[in-house]
Amino acid sequence: MTGLLLPLTFAGTVALFLWGIHMVQTGVQRAFAANLRVALRHTLSNRFKALLAGIGVTAALQSSTATGLMATSFAAQGLIALVPALAIMLGANIGTTLIVQVLSFDLWLVAPALILVGFIMFRSVSKPVVHDLGRVMIGLGLMLIALHQLLELVEPLEQMPEARLWLAQVSASPVVDIVIGALLAWVTHSSVAVVVLAMSVAGQGIIDPAAALAIVLGANLGTAINPMLEGAGADNPVARRLPLGNLLNRGVGVLLGLVLIQPSLTLLSLLDPNPTRLVTNYHMAFNLVMAALFLPILTPYARLLERLLPKKLDPADPATPKYLDRAARETPIVALGGAAREALRLADLLRDMLYGVRAAMLKGNRTTILATRRLDDVIDELDTAIHSYLIGLDPETLSEADRRRFNEILTFCANMEQAGDVIDRTLLPHCQKRVNRGLAFPDEAEDDLLAMVDRLVTNIGLAASLFMTEDPRIARRLADEKLAFRNAVEEATLTHFMQLKAASNGATPEASALHLDLMRDMKVINSHIVAAIAYPVLERIGELLPSRMATSSATSAE
Repeated sequence: MTGLLLPLTFAGTVALFLWGIHMVQTGVQRAFAANLRVALRHTLSNRFKALLAGIGVTAALQSSTATGLMATSFAAQGLIALVPALAIMLGANIGTTLIVQVLSFDLWLVAPALILVGFIMFRSVSKPVVHDLGRVMIGLGLMLIALHQLLELVEPLEQMPEARLWLAQVSASPVVDIVIGALLAWVTHSSVAVVVLAMSVAGQGIIDPAAALAIVLGANLGTAINPMLEGAGADNPVARRLPLGNLLNRGVGVLLGLVLIQPSLTLLSLLDPNPTRLVTNYHMAFNLVMAALFLPILTPYARLLERLLPKKLDPADPATPKYLDRAARETPIVALGGAAREALRLADLLRDMLYGVRAAMLKGNRTTILATRRLDDVIDELDTAIHSYLIGLDPETLSEADRRRFNEILTFCANMEQAGDVIDRTLLPHCQKRVNRGLAFPDEAEDDLLAMVDRLVTNIGLAASLFMTEDPRIARRLADEKLAFRNAVEEATLTHFMQLKAASNGATPEASALHLDLMRDMKVINSHIVAAIAYPVLERIGELLPSRMATSSATSAE
């Protein structure tokens, strides 16, 4: 194989390997993306759990870049603190080493079976998860075939004088090897591909093990460059903290690794002198050591990154707090007043979401639905800012009345945020479903839905007034609304079953079921509005029963 054929075949083999990685990554994302995002979000408070989540998600996705994008998105939205986000990235870097460990074994003989099974699963269009897992199996098979082909391609290089001379010159400079590894990882967007390449050429004796270790160092650096460059033009400095933290982490590791290449080579040779295993073991050891070094100091490291990239406050951004004065925290009554004013903004945003719901019901516009869903992100950010502000108050300075108001504000904010989540996660998807399927409601059902939305808007106004005045009359009126919504849903349920039985009134079974789902969603939203402030006020004046259950006659008889 001479001339242009060798480099062309080599490039095609690397492309096949990268395509296999892409198929595995997209297959896992399509099958389990929601579960993987939940797994990351459940690691908010513990850096060790975050580390393990990063390892697991990256091993599943076969891409630390994909894990980093999810973690960066969460950190930028304030859904996850910077410390656990950094821990997730340390875990993600370890997760890539597990992939390389598996690929270091000669498993290419199972590749045809994987592709065959994957093809059969991929044809199962009726079961989306099976379909997506088939994509994963095909991707794994392609990766193994590409790796075997890569080993066959690099073997003749040892017999080519020109190649041996060039590689000998390259191997003489660890710095050049690091640069080559970093450039290859940057171009391919994959450290796994570069480490596998280094493993292959070292295993054939084409370059010495020390040069292969330097390429591995470069690969670990290069894979952190892309996220940083892609986020360099972002307007939000918060979104650049995690990529910068990961890049600095990789940079420190490369400097240490460069100094300790020979001792590392000697130590790992005692474990397994085989060049292929030596490279894969070094890749894993490097990331384990970096995790051990940085995990204990993530808190001060996060503070450093926050100083380097402070949050840019945009007064026009609705998620920017307007009344949370940090200086006022020394005076609790003033601080609580500011937090209460900020909490009222959550009610205003929730009301705007309901206006968006009403417009979506009338127009069936996808653009309106997307714009309304974005308001939930604003509510989440503002709610997080209020919680952080209140937690910063010194409990010793709070009087009994202050503590009561403190709890009322937290309860109000939590319920406004949860009501927004219901709109975002269930009510708007139901509206989207109606648009996608072109479902029509009878005029009477349409009017009922719009009337309930208007009633919710009115109840938000009542809740906001009650939050400021604590008037028991408003609390009683708002509490009565829960019964009204319950009666409306019960009536809609009865109507739904009557329509199914009679197949009348122009409503299809699917449209009738969707109408009932929308009614139930609005009932849940109203429950959060009532619980936000009406229940606390009624409980304080002794008008809230501990249970709606009637006293049993058996208990009375005793």
